Amino acid sequence: MPPRPPGRSRPRRLSAAAGIAAALLAASCTGGGSGQTTSGARSAGDPLFPELGNGGYDVTHYALRLDYDVPSRRLDATATVTARATQSLRGFSLDLAGMNVRSVTVEGRKAQVVRQGGKLVVRPSRPVADGAEFRTTVDYHGRPRTLTDPDGSTEGWVPTDDGAFVVGEPAGAMTWFPGNNHPSDKAAYDVEITVPEGWTALSNGELRDQRTRHGRTTFRWHSGEPMASYLATATIGRFHVSRSRTADGLPLLVAVDPREAAASRQPLSRIGEILEWETEVFGPYPFSSSGAVVDHRPKDVGYALEVQTKPVFPGAPDHSTLVHELAHQWFGDSVTPKSWRDMWLNEGFATYAEWLWRERHGEESAQTAFDAAYAKGGREPVWAFPPGDPGSAKNISGDPVYERAAMLLHQLRRTVGEKTFFRILKEWPAEHRHGNADARDFIAFCEQRSGKDLSRLFDTWLYGKGRPGRS
Repeated sequence: MPPRPPGRSRPRRLSAAAGIAAALLAASCTGGGSGQTTSGARSAGDPLFPELGNGGYDVTHYALRLDYDVPSRRLDATATVTARATQSLRGFSLDLAGMNVRSVTVEGRKAQVVRQGGKLVVRPSRPVADGAEFRTTVDYHGRPRTLTDPDGSTEGWVPTDDGAFVVGEPAGAMTWFPGNNHPSDKAAYDVEITVPEGWTALSNGELRDQRTRHGRTTFRWHSGEPMASYLATATIGRFHVSRSRTADGLPLLVAVDPREAAASRQPLSRIGEILEWETEVFGPYPFSSSGAVVDHRPKDVGYALEVQTKPVFPGAPDHSTLVHELAHQWFGDSVTPKSWRDMWLNEGFATYAEWLWRERHGEESAQTAFDAAYAKGGREPVWAFPPGDPGSAKNISGDPVYERAAMLLHQLRRTVGEKTFFRILKEWPAEHRHGNADARDFIAFCEQRSGKDLSRLFDTWLYGKGRPGRS
């Protein structure tokens, strides 16, 4: 994810502003006998962010139509959410922070809607049968707000001097569109963004169409591969856009704020090289396009985000950060955690990718990087908590989730051997391509591939408290 110290990708985590009262969760209806209609749960049950996500349905597609007025910072939008019911539903909820809702319809019929904290609680005019596909359309407008995460960082729809810098990990997506805002529910996206002529609007996937009428330009973006809501973007600004292809023919789109062009030129020229190397190490690239977005550093945002197909950077990236965010396309974007507790599966792999890149290019070995990290004293932040058990929302951007998780992977490499380890690096993202996984899945996978009992390794490095003994 995003960097805090220069060269380190460091995420920010959930927003206190997005908090939803515990009473709201307690009010969620659950369960029901055969043929009984109930209300879907108002939580995905995340152990660190119980206010995020919803139950009773799985989203398959988002169609977002956004019209943004840059001077007034006002957004006029319509979201159509296509989902399949996983139970008989007389009601369900969507995550949406702020914004003014004009109307909600389900299958074209007006639905009752109540705002409760960061939830739209929807009651369709007719119950939705278990297994049925249904479409919910939300017409809304307003000035999207930012969220302040427990660690003090900013996310969501962040206004800039020429548009908006849009990053959504872990909760920021709900500041600009309604949905099931949890990484366990991935979907395809079509995003249409209208902005003043001369501005560029960027989203995930491929640009299907661009048209200008009456002084306003509409960009239509399509993402066919499943995507978690936190990886969606609608970044807007004055960008220089270039298109190219890798040696393997993968389409690349790179958008750079002119103020960052000179500092970005050299690192961005290596995107093709980095992707070629990562494909060699991690297996086939999981999406139909790639690229990057470099904006002029927004106020109060000091991190990059592994936006699916187009990582977004708040200023010119260095090589390590670029390697890190592109590695997330495999680890985090394609293979996404089932819950935020397993953020280490994203950040540990992306951090270790930096170590491997430096090792490959003769800068320093991964063992040297491990030794430097291990040499930090027992009271250093890297030993503050186990990466597999962050304990609270404010910790999922902490050093253990990045550096100690990378150390775990290096210990795994030493334990299973080079051949098996690099086989794991390729076969893990292939096994869970475009899906979700957790620590238990990874441990079982590694034990199966290696034929070893790895419980001691993971108990020590993933779940053990304090600084492990040197082995």
